Amino acid sequence: MQNKINQPIKRSMVGGLKSGLGAAILLLSGCTTVDHGRIAKKPGLHDHHVPRPLAAYNRPYRVNGRKYYPLRTARGYRERGIASWYGWESGDRTAMGTRFDPKALTAAHRTLPLPTRVKVTNLKNRRSVVVTVNDRGPFVRGRLIDLSYGAAKALRLNGLGPVEVEALN
Repeated sequence: MQNKINQPIKRSMVGGLKSGLGAAILLLSGCTTVDHGRIAKKPGLHDHHVPRPLAAYNRPYRVNGRKYYPLRTARGYRERGIASWYGWESGDRTAMGTRFDPKALTAAHRTLPLPTRVKVTNLKNRRSVVVTVNDRGPFVRGRLIDLSYGAAKALRLNGLGPVEVEALN
């Protein structure tokens, strides 16, 4: 007789548990979106490290009469050259339209797709830093990359210096 008395209680507990679990799944599923094989992310968040080849800042452009053709991908990119750095004198916005922060770990490159994460190694002291290329430049002959003040400080780069730039994405 005890089984018959407890049976409705067990059913209501199991039914309540199923309903609660279903409600939790429904609520949590609204927090992410399916992105067809890419990493799921919360709606409204923008991944600032994924190059957009068709964006205006990744199209060919002209500076001082010379035309530049941004690469479609940074995959396999590695180059050695001279780095310089720029600070507060550079202006408010990057080529991507984001606000320039001299203390951030960012850089400017003439042809890497924007944005691209690169590892920059100071060849004089072997110090390395990972920066996001989010701007165009340098437009001075013989220079490979312009680093923000923050990136140059991390590399202990004073003025100009030899570097190796390697794309990470």
